[in-house]
Amino acid sequence: MNTEPAIISGAPNALSLKKAIKLRHAVALYVSSVLGSGVLVLPGLAAQLAGPASLIAWVILSLASYPFAYTFASLSSRNPESGGIYAFAKESFGLPVATVTGWLFAFWYITGGPAVTLIAASYLAYAFPMSRFAVFFVAGGVIILAFVVNYRGIVFSNKIQLAVVASIVGLLVAAVFLSLGSVSMNNFSPFLPNGLLPVGTAAALIFWSYLGYENVSNVAEEFENPKRDFQRSIVLSVLLISGLYIAIAFVTVGTLSYKSGGSIAPFAAIFSGVMGVHGAIGTALLAVIIIFATVNVYTAGMSRVILAVARDGGLPKELNYIDPKSGTPARSLMMLSGLSMLMLFVYYFFDVDLQTALLIPSGAAIIVYIIGSGAGIKLLKERGAKRMLPWISLVISIGVFPFVGTLALASILMAVLAFVYARRRASLQNAQVNSAGEYNESA
Repeated sequence: MNTEPAIISGAPNALSLKKAIKLRHAVALYVSSVLGSGVLVLPGLAAQLAGPASLIAWVILSLASYPFAYTFASLSSRNPESGGIYAFAKESFGLPVATVTGWLFAFWYITGGPAVTLIAASYLAYAFPMSRFAVFFVAGGVIILAFVVNYRGIVFSNKIQLAVVASIVGLLVAAVFLSLGSVSMNNFSPFLPNGLLPVGTAAALIFWSYLGYENVSNVAEEFENPKRDFQRSIVLSVLLISGLYIAIAFVTVGTLSYKSGGSIAPFAAIFSGVMGVHGAIGTALLAVIIIFATVNVYTAGMSRVILAVARDGGLPKELNYIDPKSGTPARSLMMLSGLSMLMLFVYYFFDVDLQTALLIPSGAAIIVYIIGSGAGIKLLKERGAKRMLPWISLVISIGVFPFVGTLALASILMAVLAFVYARRRASLQNAQVNSAGEYNESA
């Protein structure tokens, strides 16, 4: 396989991204994008809200996740460009809306990356007591490691990602099977201890576990065979991810780990129950591996979005750069990782709690999903039931957005700034064109 950068037109340094992603890599990217921090904290929180009936919410959201995955994968396979939803938005709604999407992607990563790395560091602190400064230091280390891995190039990153995802799946399957002996069917009764309303609240909470299907679209340009591998990879990924989520939720309820100190970290209770004093260590290692995989794959995806936005002038032209040696958008990686480290310092000095740190990027993520679903409605020419899948994605995204609360204002402000920037830049370009035209006429 030829992995050397190819010559293209349009980029200042005349280099394109390497086409190195195969079916197995695509599945690994989907799994690590979606199966992230949610699996570490949400099974316990959902069970606390709705009891055994939280399993209903997990099943419903697992079924609903397919429309998201299908919409974004279908858009990518028809036009495999780097930037994913950004590229779809540009084609559907024009450059200003696309610029808004790109800025929201950046805001999502810069504010959300530090939040999820803090989850990994907090799990580590559960096993090995650390100071608050040490927890943030470890979180920063995860961000830097993801930068280094991605800076080496997508081929190197793919190999790391496959190994990491295999470890994640193996550890989750082990947790389920080791816990089955402690599951009691009596723990599923009463099934609806708090009525039906908490099931809906749990579903809104669980929604965050299924964000990530859009991320693989960001590296569509690097697929070897996008028309074949996108659809195959989403079917395999949805089945694998949904199966793991439901299985973990089942043992969380069946072992009552969510009532024995596992509401925030159910794996701590699960592993402690089957491994004794070694449970906390196993949980910490699992958390670090899962979070690293998520941050690593999002670093790859989001850097391609920044590259695409810069190519079109939605960000400074200096970011439109591909390193000739590694074939990676090196400056985009530096910008994202650097600003993420800065945001980590902000979280530290202003003592931002984890819930707030996770909700800040949620607004940006949902707006991106709304734009992506709208693009799917406009661009995809499906027939029959498949025609409804982008509509389902849109309705779910709009329905969940109000649950972000006032923190959604940060994302709305970012969207407004991006739109103003795009329109201002377009006006300046038009003025330059008109000036050039008048000069030529006078000459």
